[in-house]
Amino acid sequence: MLSSMRVNLSAFYLFYFSMIGVYVIFMPKVLLDFHYTKFEVGVIYAAAPFMRFLLPYTFKHLFKLTKKVYLLSLVIVLTSTLIFIPTVEYFWLYLSINLFFGASMGIILPFVETISLHKVSKKEYGKIRLWGSIGFVIVALGLGNTINSSYNILYYLVATTLFTVIFGYIVLKYDSEIESENRQSNNSFSLSKFWAFWLSIFLMQVAFGGFYNFFTIYQLDQGLNLSIVTLLWTFGVLCEIVMLYFQGPLLQRNILTILQIATFVTAFRWLLLYLFPASIEVTFASQSLHAISFALYHTSAITYVFTLYSQKKLAQQFLLGIGFGLGGTVGSMLAGEYYGEYLFLMESIITFFAGIMLLIHKKRTDII
Repeated sequence: MLSSMRVNLSAFYLFYFSMIGVYVIFMPKVLLDFHYTKFEVGVIYAAAPFMRFLLPYTFKHLFKLTKKVYLLSLVIVLTSTLIFIPTVEYFWLYLSINLFFGASMGIILPFVETISLHKVSKKEYGKIRLWGSIGFVIVALGLGNTINSSYNILYYLVATTLFTVIFGYIVLKYDSEIESENRQSNNSFSLSKFWAFWLSIFLMQVAFGGFYNFFTIYQLDQGLNLSIVTLLWTFGVLCEIVMLYFQGPLLQRNILTILQIATFVTAFRWLLLYLFPASIEVTFASQSLHAISFALYHTSAITYVFTLYSQKKLAQQFLLGIGFGLGGTVGSMLAGEYYGEYLFLMESIITFFAGIMLLIHKKRTDII
């Protein structure tokens, strides 16, 4: 039973992050090929995160994240990617469908993350979650040299979404409602009590907006070809995989301290991209830090939130919503508006303030 569960959870992460890889690495270039402006790309990539931000408030006051809601989100995410194909050439239609896509994504991942955290240890979680990184690498390497049509990217997006939905449905059987969580009113969930932590989460993902949505374009503007850019993405994710596999002992330490270190390391990472934009060696070095700024940070953040609140699924929704949702929305808009020479300097400064917020949070929790 446990072995089967690990295989199915691993498969879900594999295809889910393969889908994210297609969406993040290649779809921005597709939109430019369809004559979208850089600002319009920023708006498109703000739509899905914005919906992920709104959803937790809806579930806090009106709904619970039940199995039926989760199943509906699986249907919507697949339907949305299918509709992308006939609407991608029309900005407003494509933007509208992205709202539904983002809403469903804001339900699927928190639901599965909660199952994983309930069912496996911190050490095992990393070894299961790394399959998502493997899927991302496969997409980066597999598609980088085979793209011959913008529509082919859309077909890859549909295919990876289909398998995500299949394994998303399979892992549903491992969900077991926690009685204490069901009895706890969502209205008692408080963001203000730990405001500095949530502000840090928000700022961290604002700073990632330039990386997720414009790193490919930024490197192409430095004169690199798409094959080298996909290698850069791949190298970063390979470093991420190594960290996910070996991070278990680190997670036995103070999680909040790990979050602080990872945040300040990320500020340094963006500073490197600003100071040495044309250096391939420095860019590869900055990508190696993805092991810390994404893998270690992500696992530490979801683990910390899991222990901070009794409403586990709602807490994961807010983590995704405030971070990748609101933070991703603002980050995409800012990156699209201010894209240029100083993009990653701006990202570095924002991330530094995210680290300061964690220091404030630590002092407040020590007092509490």
